[in-house]
Amino acid sequence: MGPVELVVVAALAVLVGTVLQRVSGTGVGLVVAPTLALLIGPASGVLVTNATTTVSGFLIMLSVRRDVDWRRYALIAPAAAVGAVPAALLVRELPAAWLQVVIGAVVLAALATTFGLPRLPEWPGRLPTVLAGAIGGFFNTTAGVAAPVMVIHSRLARWDHRSFAATLQPVFMTMGALSVLTKMLLGAAGPGGVPPWWIAPGVVAVVVLGVLLGGVLARRVPTSAARTLALVLAGVGGTVTLVRGLLGVA
Repeated sequence: MGPVELVVVAALAVLVGTVLQRVSGTGVGLVVAPTLALLIGPASGVLVTNATTTVSGFLIMLSVRRDVDWRRYALIAPAAAVGAVPAALLVRELPAAWLQVVIGAVVLAALATTFGLPRLPEWPGRLPTVLAGAIGGFFNTTAGVAAPVMVIHSRLARWDHRSFAATLQPVFMTMGALSVLTKMLLGAAGPGGVPPWWIAPGVVAVVVLGVLLGGVLARRVPTSAARTLALVLAGVGGTVTLVRGLLGVA
């Protein structure tokens, strides 16, 4: 695949992920992380995914900020920073093939958990919220995927879906920013280093387009349909990433 085709496919992945996140509350990490891991390498792919979730989380948050549970967010955000540091160190030390295995396995395990969990017992209080933040920060930094951890927490906490989906946006924004920051500070940006500067405005432009398009589709497309499409795309990407990583390890 040439450089032009690579940029086009990567932009489409970011666009689709952003649209799905605007419609259903999640989608960027699940769809974009495995796709970019295949296109530009696992470390760089997740780094760009983290930057994308930072922008998309911020922009979508502007339209749902009235429903955000800021008290829960205040517990999750600092805990996410604790999880991001060891995750960045792990990304720095793992070979590319093993990192692909980790990304693919995390995505597939997250999907299996989301579908396969029975009704969970109620676990209220601050401790599960803090634990979810730390674990989510770890997985977001290693694989670009934090949504399933937060979904499990929402089921344990019996968190109202409207408030949960809204609060995910500043959570994703913060986790993405923390992941980018810790990787840059700890030298875990990947073998190619920090991506070229022009990727940043490109990501912002595609995310803005995705948020606007998602806002239109949100009034016409059922949330369940958007979530199902995100999970299917994530499953395909996660499987291909895992297989490619295993072939590289063998």
